[in-house]
Amino acid sequence: MPPHAREMRPTPNGDHHRRHGLSAAPPLAYYPRSSSSSASFKGCCCCLFLLSSFLLLLVLAVFLIIFLAVKPEKPQFDLQQVGVQYMGISTSNPSSLDGTGTAVSPSPTTASLSLTIHLLFTAVNPNKVGIKYGESRFTVMYRGIPLGKASVPGFYQEAHSTRNVEATIAVDRANLMQADAADLIRDASLSDRVQLRVLGDVGAKIRVLDFDSPGVQVSVDCAIVISPRKQSITDKQCGFDGLSV
Repeated sequence: MPPHAREMRPTPNGDHHRRHGLSAAPPLAYYPRSSSSSASFKGCCCCLFLLSSFLLLLVLAVFLIIFLAVKPEKPQFDLQQVGVQYMGISTSNPSSLDGTGTAVSPSPTTASLSLTIHLLFTAVNPNKVGIKYGESRFTVMYRGIPLGKASVPGFYQEAHSTRNVEATIAVDRANLMQADAADLIRDASLSDRVQLRVLGDVGAKIRVLDFDSPGVQVSVDCAIVISPRKQSITDKQCGFDGLSV
């Protein structure tokens, strides 16, 4: 063997390399980056969720403490005055004939009612904070038949204050069918009393530090009796009910 030749020995894996030569570099290991990025993204989302939940709970806790310290009470919404500006009744009595050609005494088949009433409510806020009222709607009814409606725009009421709220309900020739028309004519002509009902819902929210509380609904139910001859109110009975929504 020539002296310059170097001995070649087999390696355990069957490969040959020179004893004094450069050894082969080990194979590089590659790891996927997608799994690492996904785990990091999930971790960030989890941290943001926990932080948001903590802040939300903190805000709710502060609001609850302030709300309990204020001890809010439901607002008072009372109908003080009802004024009749106009009330008119017109009937339709078509003539009819019997079998012999004799005219039969007519009975009102329809009647129309025109009415304009003015309502004056008093809103009382007994709380240490203000109250935000939404739009209120009122309906006047005769024997369960709606005749007309009125609405009051929303408003803000300061703490420990009283405010007057006005509404006008106008009914323009509301038609009633035969049975209701006969009742209306009898009530107006014989008894001189026409009983109506005024129904409405008043929505309010107590405002604390620019935050609104859950809604409080005040239901208004008033029975009023009108004298068509005097064009005035002869009796008024109202009931109010406050419900937490």
